[in-house]
Amino acid sequence: MTAYIAEFLGTMILVILGDGVCCNVSLNKSGMKGAGPVHILIGWGMAVMVPAFCFGAQSGAHFNPAVTIGVAIRGGMDWALVPGYIVAQLLGGFVGAAILLLLYKDHIKATEEDDVVRGCFCTAPSIPNVGLNFLSEFVATFLLVFTLAAIPGNAGDSAVSWILVYGVIVSMGASFGGLTGYAMNAARDSAPRLAYQLLGPNKGKKNANWAYGWIPLVAPILGGICASLVYMAVFA
Repeated sequence: MTAYIAEFLGTMILVILGDGVCCNVSLNKSGMKGAGPVHILIGWGMAVMVPAFCFGAQSGAHFNPAVTIGVAIRGGMDWALVPGYIVAQLLGGFVGAAILLLLYKDHIKATEEDDVVRGCFCTAPSIPNVGLNFLSEFVATFLLVFTLAAIPGNAGDSAVSWILVYGVIVSMGASFGGLTGYAMNAARDSAPRLAYQLLGPNKGKKNANWAYGWIPLVAPILGGICASLVYMAVFA
């Protein structure tokens, strides 16, 4: 139960801090509007690292279904725990987004562009192309899961490992953020997307864009599975 609570709280914090950066930079009348993509990269890296330090000892700090499935494939956790981890992560992502929808309520009202508001909570491709968009999320998550698996075994001290998580997230964003927003995580994309759909502003044109939303749900899982298989082949 402690691990499930840690995954819930950790994912909630991740989404509040990560999507909070997007709200801070993108929504009208925010004091930091227009701070730019570098601000978002730094913020998202911190958003993952902070809860990792908080809950790494309790749950392994997955905060991502793709990471959890990958760990189970590598034998790092009992498969019986996987459903509970994923439910906790998705609930954490939903609650985190709901909190931001409340905190930024006035700024959301001041922002007319529905795609800008939605983009604070979930990702979208810069150029819609199903095949390449899917591949982008697959490759990004492959590298995420592979590096997160490889770093602890080579970094030694666990504290160093959590610091390097920051570098991994920033690196992924710097390389893939312009393509699809580098979701790499259903708890960070699908759960906030649902919160936006159910709790977001209704200006007569709200669209959660589920036509694209299946990609950051499915592609990261497959990327994480393949990354774990390659990791076992290389390091076993």
